[in-house]
Amino acid sequence: MTDCIHVSGIRAYGYIGALPEENVLGQWFEVDLTLWMNLTVAGQSDILADTHNYADIIQQTQQIIQTEKFRLIERLADAIATQALDNDTRLEKVQVRVHKLTPPVPNFDGQVTVTIVRSRP
Repeated sequence: MTDCIHVSGIRAYGYIGALPEENVLGQWFEVDLTLWMNLTVAGQSDILADTHNYADIIQQTQQIIQTEKFRLIERLADAIATQALDNDTRLEKVQVRVHKLTPPVPNFDGQVTVTIVRSRP
């Protein structure tokens, strides 16, 4: 399948990290999603119900970041992918990129990104 929807720049503040301070102070995360599904019907019908409503997945992703507490961003990425696949059976595959925007690493001003891809069995 080559049809996909890209959603980038989903931001939320969460309490995810291996260090105790990260779980207390929190930090900003950014998520990019690629959702693979057949878009043929939506392309012909022009009806929202025939595609994936990306507003829903944006809200779901933000809610996971804001309410769940994980130690690893790998676990966060997996939770987002699992929820996306569980909530829309039309999705064939999802790619999740989680950006930790301000990792607590001395003398490091960059970000860390984890990318996972999950497919329906």
